[in-house]
Amino acid sequence: MAANASSEKQKALTSVLTQIERNFGKGAIMRLGEANRMQVETIATGALTLDMALGGGLPKGRVIEIYGPESSGKTTLALHAIAEIQREGGVAAFIDAEHALDPFYAEKLGVQIEDLLISQPDTGEMGLEICDQLVRSSAVDLIVIDSVAALTPRAEIEGEMGDSHMGLQARLMSQALRKITGNIGKSKCTVIFLNQLRLKIGVTYGNPETTTGGNALKFYASVRLDIRRIQTLKKGDDQFGIRVKVKVAKNKVAPPFRIAEFDIIFGEGISTLGCLLDIAEEHDIVVRKGAWYSFEGKNVAQGRDNTIIRMKEDAEFAAQVKALVMEKIKPEALPIDPGEAPLPVVEPVEVDFDTKEVIPEAPEEEELGMVEAAGAAKSKGRKSKKSA
Repeated sequence: MAANASSEKQKALTSVLTQIERNFGKGAIMRLGEANRMQVETIATGALTLDMALGGGLPKGRVIEIYGPESSGKTTLALHAIAEIQREGGVAAFIDAEHALDPFYAEKLGVQIEDLLISQPDTGEMGLEICDQLVRSSAVDLIVIDSVAALTPRAEIEGEMGDSHMGLQARLMSQALRKITGNIGKSKCTVIFLNQLRLKIGVTYGNPETTTGGNALKFYASVRLDIRRIQTLKKGDDQFGIRVKVKVAKNKVAPPFRIAEFDIIFGEGISTLGCLLDIAEEHDIVVRKGAWYSFEGKNVAQGRDNTIIRMKEDAEFAAQVKALVMEKIKPEALPIDPGEAPLPVVEPVEVDFDTKEVIPEAPEEEELGMVEAAGAAKSKGRKSKKSA
């Protein structure tokens, strides 16, 4: 009886699966064991330290949010991602809602501006509709939207100053992400949203900072990067760059909450040699003693800046350091397959069998009797007080 019922259920399941594939196409539904579990492809960010923190780079076919205060390197990081995707032969688009893109700076970072698609939309609806059509085309590999705060709804633009539009931008972002997300996965197009910070009113405890555009982007984003400026780089009184810290606030394709630091040089972008030197120093490939940096037992230069200059001038030395660094970090820099989570590594514990384990002695019967007698006396005292 049970066998007949299970065979009928199996026939019904096969029938409905066939019907679903006929209606919606092959691959609309499948068993998880039959699905081809491919490793997530990534885009390099230009900063090797950040690639390590992300598990290989920015994942393709996902929504990514980069947020932080003003002048912290959000646009620079996005332009480096565009340069990397163009170097691989891909097509990139830049939706400049802020109308603030500097093509000369983008060209210095390695962006091929003659091949870059750019749009400066008048309204938020126009910018998101352009993004949706580019994603649907499956011809674009990377889209950068700069920024969410500048995607102004049409009703707000056509209205008057001082008009209240409560939650209008949040509703716009929520609707757009519902439409775009499904197509992003099919077309393998990566969409990077740059976002600004605002302060919540009346928050006494906890972090008062929040991002614009509501909560929808926080849920739909596979990776969220919090980028902050932590130091200004100076030569004497002249400022030539900043040092930034990026925290991976959310990551669905690799372990989150990792932190990366790197330098951004004004007019040049992310210092790749600076990232290389930081990782080499961390893995003792380049050793720092005091102010001197040494490689294979020989002093290279005095000070971090001079060591980076030496790496720029001596290509052979830089290549040797890079080869050793890549050999060390190769397992960390590869993206992690979500279907095959790595097993935790348990380090062996050394046990000294000569030492005797100290076991606390059990209380003797006399001590137990004294404790019980004391407890009984206390209870009698309480009863007498109550009766009085």
